[in-house]
Amino acid sequence: MATSKYAEAGVNIDTGMQIVKDIKKQVRETFSPAVLTDIGLFGGLFDINKANSPAHPVLVSSIDGVGTKLHIAAQLNKFYNAGRDIVAHCCNDIVVQGARPLFFMDYVASAKLGPDAIKEIITGIADECKNNGCALLGGETAEMPGTYVAGQYDLVGCIVGVVDREQIIDGKNISTGDVIIGLPSSGLHTNGYSLARKVLLDDARLDLNVIPEGCERTLGDILLESHRSYTPLLLDLLEKFKIKGLAHITGGGLIDNVPRILPENVDAKIDLAKIDIPPIYALIQKLGEIELEEMFRVFNMGIGMTIFANANDAEKIMEEISATGLKPEIIGEVVEGNKKVILK
Repeated sequence: MATSKYAEAGVNIDTGMQIVKDIKKQVRETFSPAVLTDIGLFGGLFDINKANSPAHPVLVSSIDGVGTKLHIAAQLNKFYNAGRDIVAHCCNDIVVQGARPLFFMDYVASAKLGPDAIKEIITGIADECKNNGCALLGGETAEMPGTYVAGQYDLVGCIVGVVDREQIIDGKNISTGDVIIGLPSSGLHTNGYSLARKVLLDDARLDLNVIPEGCERTLGDILLESHRSYTPLLLDLLEKFKIKGLAHITGGGLIDNVPRILPENVDAKIDLAKIDIPPIYALIQKLGEIELEEMFRVFNMGIGMTIFANANDAEKIMEEISATGLKPEIIGEVVEGNKKVILK
C-alpha cells in the first residue's frame, strides 16, 4: 500500500487509531455504571442519576495543563507521572469547592505522536482517575507538525464534578481567629517549571541524573514527582468537619491562591517558621538569586493545600489527616485585613 499523502505531511492516522485500541483496557477500568459509552465514540455519555448525585446537584468544572514539566518528562523519556499530574491537579481544583469528581477528559498533542509515550501518559491518567473515583470519559490525541516542537508534548485535562448546592465551599464564612492548616506537597507539582528549568538546567547546567546538593534523590526524580491528589482525603474531611475554606496552592503560590477564597475583611497571616521547605526550593533560590517573596509566588514551597477551619476543630482535623500518613501543620491564622497574605 502506497504511503498516504497525509502521512507524508507528518500526520499518521493509523498511529492514532492504534493508540486508541491499545489504551481501551486501561480506560474501561475507570468506568462506573454511570458511563454509557465506550471509548472511541464521538462523545462520552454520563448518566448523572447513576452517580449518587446529591439532592440539589451543582456541576463543577475545571481545565488545566501540565505545562513545561513535560520538557523534563521528554528529556528522561518518562511520561507516566505526567498523566497522573493532570488528573490530580484537576481533581484538587474542584474539591476545594466541595466537589466530588465525576468524569475527566484529556487532550494530548505533539508534532509527532510517539505511541509509547502516549500510552504511558494515558495509563497514568487512567490510574489516577481510579485513585480519585473518576471516569476517564474520553480524550483527543492530536498530531500537529509545524505547531509543536519535535519531541515535545502538550497535555491538558478537563474535569467535571458534583456538589450539593448547600455544601459548596467558597470561603465566605472564613473569619478572624480561624486557623490555616497546611498539607505538604509532594514536590513542585505542576507549577514553576519554566523558572526551575531555567535556573537548574539552562543556567546551572545541572544533570537530571545526579543527586543535587542537599537532596536525597536525583534531580530528575525530584522534578518528575507526581502532583499529590488531596481529593479522597478532603472529601472524607468534608463529611466529618465544618471546613470553611480550601485553597489549592498552584501557580501563584500561597501569595496569590489563598486570597482567592478570603472574604474582603480578613488577611491570612502565614508563619514561615511552620513551613518545612523542601531542599529543592533552597537550591533554586540560591542558584537563581531569587527573592523569598517571589519564591512564594511562583512555587508551592512545600504546601500543596490549605484548610481553613475553626480553631476548636483544628486538633481533630489534624489527627484525621495524620492517620493517613500526611504530616499537617498549622501554618497560620486569619486576622483582620483586606484579602491578602502576610508572610512573617
